[in-house]
Amino acid sequence: MSMHILIVEDDEDIAGLVAFRLEREGWNTSMVHHGTEAWELIRAKIPDCVILDVMLPGMNGLEIFRAMQANPLTAGIPTLFLTAKAQPDDRLEGLALGADDYITKPFSTKELVLRVRNILKRANQSATRMLISAGPISLDKNSLHATLNGATLDLTTSEFKLLAYLLERPGKVQDRYKLQNLILGYADTTQTRALDTHIKRLRQKLGEYASCIVTERGIGYYYSPQE
Repeated sequence: MSMHILIVEDDEDIAGLVAFRLEREGWNTSMVHHGTEAWELIRAKIPDCVILDVMLPGMNGLEIFRAMQANPLTAGIPTLFLTAKAQPDDRLEGLALGADDYITKPFSTKELVLRVRNILKRANQSATRMLISAGPISLDKNSLHATLNGATLDLTTSEFKLLAYLLERPGKVQDRYKLQNLILGYADTTQTRALDTHIKRLRQKLGEYASCIVTERGIGYYYSPQE
């Protein structure tokens, strides 16, 4: 499915030129020329990327971006700011707020395409790193949502972290004391049996796949879908 890019720019000629160039690359675009309308559209459509002018009627670009960051549904949308060369503070403020990139007017549409492509590539790589899939188990590290054969797996935060750590290192034995310290946060590695309790409960929730979490006696645990 083609990426959808929203262009928020009050100059209709510039917006049209940008849309034309992006669509030549195979992306879908929408245009909006008013800040308040842009924010409403972002919430309604959740685009894959936003090209956001700073100087806009209604809400300006920085206000829109702050609103995006405050909303869990829009906080992760890759955003590129369009800024005027005469407004360096706006550019710096946008980057400080967490924008992915900026480009100053006047700009080359070729450069704009390259920057958008890089932003989307980074966003895709980041999203991929947040997803873990091993055998019947799938984990989303961003939402802490886990599934087993497509059905929701109800895990505590500690269980999720422990399972994710093991899944990311399949077949590699993880030292029990390291797991207790790094994943569960227990500094005393000699007294607590909390790790064993977490493993036991995790295996119970995995049901018929409990044997995927293997005990290496005297050392620790590892994940093996073949077990």
